[in-house]
Amino acid sequence: MKVAGIQYLCVEEKGKNTDKAMKLLDLAVSKGASIICFQELFNVHWFPRERKHEAFQLAEEASGETVSLFREVSEREKVLIVLPFFEREASRFYNTAIVIEDGKILGRYRKIHIPDIPFFEETFYFDEGDLGFPVFQTRFGTLGIQISWDNLYSEGTRILAIKGAEILFAPTACAFRSQHIWQTVISGNAITNGLFAMRVNRTGSERGLDFYGMSFCVNPEGELIAGPTGMADSILFAEIDLEELRYVRRSWPIMKGRRPSLYREVVE
Repeated sequence: MKVAGIQYLCVEEKGKNTDKAMKLLDLAVSKGASIICFQELFNVHWFPRERKHEAFQLAEEASGETVSLFREVSEREKVLIVLPFFEREASRFYNTAIVIEDGKILGRYRKIHIPDIPFFEETFYFDEGDLGFPVFQTRFGTLGIQISWDNLYSEGTRILAIKGAEILFAPTACAFRSQHIWQTVISGNAITNGLFAMRVNRTGSERGLDFYGMSFCVNPEGELIAGPTGMADSILFAEIDLEELRYVRRSWPIMKGRRPSLYREVVE
């Protein structure tokens, strides 16, 4: 199957970001992509760089206009979309990725590990995810999601693999010179859990904070099969063959060698 990751510069006008995302989605579909994943907080500027109460107005419900718009495209084109957005549910706010297949919402993943560092003051905006580590059974395979900071906690990826994840999507918003860290970590998670992994990173300069793009996809042996992209608006395409995954899992039966009874210290 062909999988696409879409990265681009966001501006402060939310509607312009949504329009750009829709145009790039149409292009990815025209090139034969079956699964399309967007970058973290796909249609808003990077508001967590500072604490402003008015930024909460950017949040939307899963039943809102934006998600509905992408559901229509998913249904019309018969594709699966991983859509990371700023979610509001009652009085709580989440950094969420919703999964849409053929127009239907399969579920959502809410970011669990929330950083609080300069330019990424996310604890001010986001509640900790309360849905655990779900996997999504689709006609294209079994998917898992780890949003940005979550990828640095390998326990989450392991849980997704135990639940049967075959492809991991990692929408991120990373700046500064950190590409080597993210590629190493995500490739390592792919190897130790026997799955494909696609990282989709924001790009462009937003008020001096430079997101560098460089989205990529690795196979279950941690080898690059697509990317990294450059720093401009672009679409990363990767060809994924789940038969390769089965072969690698037989050749490297890492999961079979687990000894859960000896790992209790991890949670103590």
